[in-house]
Amino acid sequence: MNPYDAAHTLAKALRESNEFKELKEAQINLKGDRSALNMLTDFRKQQFELQKQQLSGLEVADEQKEKIQKLFEVISLNTLVKNYMQAEYRVAVLLQDIQKTIGEATDELFDPELLALPQEETGEEKA
Repeated sequence: MNPYDAAHTLAKALRESNEFKELKEAQINLKGDRSALNMLTDFRKQQFELQKQQLSGLEVADEQKEKIQKLFEVISLNTLVKNYMQAEYRVAVLLQDIQKTIGEATDELFDPELLALPQEETGEEKA
């Protein structure tokens, strides 16, 4: 099978999957409720700021972590937000599984020696 044809088949299968359909429906429902949408976007903004702080090497106070956790718990009580986040998670898992499968199929093509990647010490001399 031609890899391009397989990619198009995969794209079609993804669009037709229950996971994608459920996420699309959850998106529509969430966008239909301004309050729920604002709750999620506010949470994500705060979550992003916390992650940015962590990536910058700045220490994140326990109070900040607790605040994000409590905010997550609160927004999860909203059915629309909860359904959206669950559907989003299921799609992410699906895509990760597909990426893993593709990675396993192509792993043998990428020789660490040819890519100049560090090799594990085996204790053996190279010829």
